[in-house]
Amino acid sequence: MAVSMTGFGRSKTESGSFTVHVEIKTVNHRFCEYHIRMPRQLLKVEEKIKKILGAYIRRGRVEVFITVEGEGAVSRQLRVEWDLIEEYYQFIKKAQLKYGIEGTITLQELINREDLIHIEETEGSDDELENAVLAAAEDAACHLTKMRQDEGIELVKDITSHLHQLEAFVNSLRKHAPSVVQQYKERLTRRMQEFLNGQADEARILTEVAVFSEKADINEELIRLNSHIQQFFNILIENNPIGRKLDFLVQEMNREANTIGSKANDSIIARDVVEIKSLLEKMKEQIQNIE
Repeated sequence: MAVSMTGFGRSKTESGSFTVHVEIKTVNHRFCEYHIRMPRQLLKVEEKIKKILGAYIRRGRVEVFITVEGEGAVSRQLRVEWDLIEEYYQFIKKAQLKYGIEGTITLQELINREDLIHIEETEGSDDELENAVLAAAEDAACHLTKMRQDEGIELVKDITSHLHQLEAFVNSLRKHAPSVVQQYKERLTRRMQEFLNGQADEARILTEVAVFSEKADINEELIRLNSHIQQFFNILIENNPIGRKLDFLVQEMNREANTIGSKANDSIIARDVVEIKSLLEKMKEQIQNIE
């Protein structure tokens, strides 16, 4: 089954003290590459998250965004630098006595100084939070996979349509190819008659036609091209990742089309080769999205 490499999945898990949000986005890539952004206290479960995603994603660039909201994510406590406050207070008193400065130290002045009194945030980490993150990651991966599968179905429909058109061109070329040799023989005969006053050397004509026929023979290329098309149909229904196989087949089919174009000295065949190469280019673009 063809699966697209592009997709998006989102999930949310709520608890009494926190809420976990997980978003997963995938795009095209030659290999499977993970980029996970999450709070520092969850770094130890990164490998577990990758293992979960690996069961759903075989290829593509995977971007994961994890956020945690609520009191369960961060614990806060008041940090008071008592020793520093004491030094600060003693300095003020000493300065007042030494220089005769009048004034009082208020509590508000101390509170406003962040170097003396501030709030420390500590990222918490517990099994409940980690389990919630893993559950949300798997749920988001399921939604992502559903979207990738749905898009894969549409890609297969489009590629299948192109394959049927390719089959039609191959069949048309197979029917038209024999007439190319016959037309060459007729042109050669007319030219020889023109130069030889209505007489032609039949043996020479047959020799030239035989040489031309061998050079212009595209039957092998058509057989291979048709074989590749049938392989394409078979691969499209496989359950394993198929993107690389299809990409290789398109390259082989393009090679056969180039050979046909270089061999055939015929305007109709040249026109059909252009159409075939256009279809292959469209297929190649779609295959770049398949896992």
